[in-house]
Amino acid sequence: MGHSAAVWDYRAATEITKDWNGIHQIVLRTPRGASAQVCLHGAQVTSWRNEHGEELLFTSSKAIFKAPKAIRGGIPICFPQFGNCGSLELHGFARNRMWAIDDNPPPLPANDSSGKSFIDLVLKSSEEDMKGWPHSFEFRLRVSLTTDGDLTLISRVRNING
Repeated sequence: MGHSAAVWDYRAATEITKDWNGIHQIVLRTPRGASAQVCLHGAQVTSWRNEHGEELLFTSSKAIFKAPKAIRGGIPICFPQFGNCGSLELHGFARNRMWAIDDNPPPLPANDSSGKSFIDLVLKSSEEDMKGWPHSFEFRLRVSLTTDGDLTLISRVRNING
C-alpha cells in the first residue's frame, strides 16, 4: 500500500467490525502497516501495533469484552473520576458506556489531520448518568494514528448544564 500523505484517505483506512460478543470495534490502519483498535464499549483503545505487527499495549488475557464489564488493559477512559475517590463506580462510568461514532466532529486544523487515520467518538450524559453525577456533559474523543504509527488521543469534555 504505497500511499503518500497527500493522497491518503483516512476513511478508507478505517474499518468498523464486530467482535465475538457483537460489540463494534474500529480498526485504524496506516500505509506502513501500523494499526490501532478502538472498542465502542468504553471508547477504549485495546490494541496498538507498529508496522512490524508488534503489539504495543497490554490487554489482560482475563479481559471481558462484554458490557457492562470494563475491559482490563489497553487505554481506558476514566471519567468523571479516577480510582474510587468519589461516590461513583471505580474510574467513573465512561469506560462502561457505549460510545457513538461522531459523524460531524469539530474540525482539526488542516495541517493536523494530513495523513492520519482517525475516528471521532462521543458520549453524552444519560438519565442514568445524571442519577449518580448530576452534571450534563458531552465527551468527545479523537483517536488518531499518524502515517508513522504514532497514536494520539485528544479528549474534549464540555459542561452543558447551561
